[in-house]
Amino acid sequence: MFYIPFNSHNTLHKSKFGAIKQGETVTFNVVLPRDMKCTGVALVVRNDREPPQQGFYNHFRWLRMEGDSEEWWTLDYTPTEPGLCWYRFECYTPWGVNHITNFGNGIGILNAFGKEFQMTVYSKDFSTPDWLKGGIIYQIFPDRFYSSGSDKPGVPGDRVIRTDLNAEPFWRPDENGRVKNNDYFGGDLAGIKEKLGYLQSLGVSCIYLNPIFEANSNHRYDTADYSKIDPLLGSEKDLTELCKEAEKYGIKVILDGVFSHTGDDSVYFNKYSRYDSLGAYQSRESKYFGWYKFEHFPDKYDSWWGIDILPEVNETDDSFIDFISGENGIAKKWLKAGAGGWRLDVADELPDKFLDSFRKAVKAQDSDALILGEVWEDASNKCSYGERRRYLLGDQLDSVMNYPFADAVISFVRSGAAEGFTDKIMTILENYPPQVVNVLMNHIGTHDTARAITRLAGESCENRGREWQSEKALTAEEYARGVKLMKIASLIQFTLPGVPSIYYGDEAGMQGYKDPFNRKFYPWGNENEELVSWYRALGNFRRERKVFADGSFVPVSEKDSCLAYIRKSGKDEIMVIINRGERDMTYELSLKWQRAKAYFSGEMCGGGVRIPALSAAILEMKENMQ
Repeated sequence: MFYIPFNSHNTLHKSKFGAIKQGETVTFNVVLPRDMKCTGVALVVRNDREPPQQGFYNHFRWLRMEGDSEEWWTLDYTPTEPGLCWYRFECYTPWGVNHITNFGNGIGILNAFGKEFQMTVYSKDFSTPDWLKGGIIYQIFPDRFYSSGSDKPGVPGDRVIRTDLNAEPFWRPDENGRVKNNDYFGGDLAGIKEKLGYLQSLGVSCIYLNPIFEANSNHRYDTADYSKIDPLLGSEKDLTELCKEAEKYGIKVILDGVFSHTGDDSVYFNKYSRYDSLGAYQSRESKYFGWYKFEHFPDKYDSWWGIDILPEVNETDDSFIDFISGENGIAKKWLKAGAGGWRLDVADELPDKFLDSFRKAVKAQDSDALILGEVWEDASNKCSYGERRRYLLGDQLDSVMNYPFADAVISFVRSGAAEGFTDKIMTILENYPPQVVNVLMNHIGTHDTARAITRLAGESCENRGREWQSEKALTAEEYARGVKLMKIASLIQFTLPGVPSIYYGDEAGMQGYKDPFNRKFYPWGNENEELVSWYRALGNFRRERKVFADGSFVPVSEKDSCLAYIRKSGKDEIMVIINRGERDMTYELSLKWQRAKAYFSGEMCGGGVRIPALSAAILEMKENMQ
């Protein structure tokens, strides 16, 4: 068994768990065996500009004995600048230097050749919007949610309007091998407004809209004109009315900003001369020419992931930055129209210069506006553009789409193996500033992934083509099991730190593999009412309890197919217990928790709580119950 001299998750060893505010003092305590005959301890800290073998030495002082066999050493440390710090400890003995490094899960081990510990230091002025904390996000793919049936002027004639709302989207290539994505099911902004009551019933406090600006595909990630709403979705007036009406329901609307690339069929590039403007593809004299990166004009240019219909933008070009983030730029324009913030598509492909300017513009217009970034990895330590990124230090993003949590939830609920789950959660909680954690977008599925119920109960689609994906659906038995697994996954999602995000239709039991099979029209009138009712119950439970806004996360147990953890805020506490196993179980409780009240699938019995197979319980402990 390893001796543990330091645990970064334990406040006895590190006085504050997780990221540290600039200028805040944190106390490190290291406990060592007395027979080491230690003569000194040092904290070795380095930033990303220093190589691993270097660092600044901070020397501990001897604190006290612990019994006859252990001694404590202590140090107060105050980081003065925002950034990412890496640290380890050196212990000096008559026999040489002993190193304490991270053996995983925050555990420091002597001479185990582990990694350095990470400490994120964020700006003392960093804050994130309070309105989202404790809330619920609902993500809508606008063309596929609900249609108001209103007339739409100015719709291009090369669009295919679908009336078979239950059918799958077009996906087969045309005679030239291209998938045009030019079929539309008619969802619009006015339709979303009509369904605000439904969204309120789910407890939704934020609508995240996939792109709504004019574009020549149904997904609209190939922006044609940032200054106009796509005609099939409505008008600027429709957006303003949606945002105003949503506010009455306690809901804000955030927009999808796709700024790393545009469409080739756009006002700015204008490859097919659709627009009256002089596009970059047409002439070097175009005012947009500097936005793009031509290797050989006009036909050879940089494009997003090599997809030539998505020419890549030079996001450091001053005229582009001014167009997006200037005083009269796109960022401010749509906030003035009523939007409550932005989600930045592929934020990890946007350079610092762009992100810095974007945040300044957004916060100058509305300090309470949200800036949410798409980053699939741990956003605190990601490297791109050849350097460590600083998304979460206070000058760029408010928060990110939380793919690490999503992967942890899906993996556990699909496989039933609980071991390692809390390590994945604690890693993010340790690395991210607390104000970031409180507004994390905790999804279990998006427009970029297979539907959650399909991922949980169906075959994997990895290395499977669209033909296979189009033909494959859950069997009745798989679907019934999937509903049970969705209940477990959503309960975890709704009780972890951060903000749960529902991808439209997941609450209705929609299934399907990857794009475009995960983007079908919402099945109004054919929802899985069992799941809709479940999501409503989760939403109401969450909305009524402050513990979900900023409560701490305390792991309790993870073994085999059983997972348990606590959320705590002041004296209010809840415990979540998941039985992912195939048999009913009784989870033994401490005397304190035997007085709790059980919700959802649990039933208190004697000294424990009985939880049926493939289900979950929430126990609540309030101040007046203790």
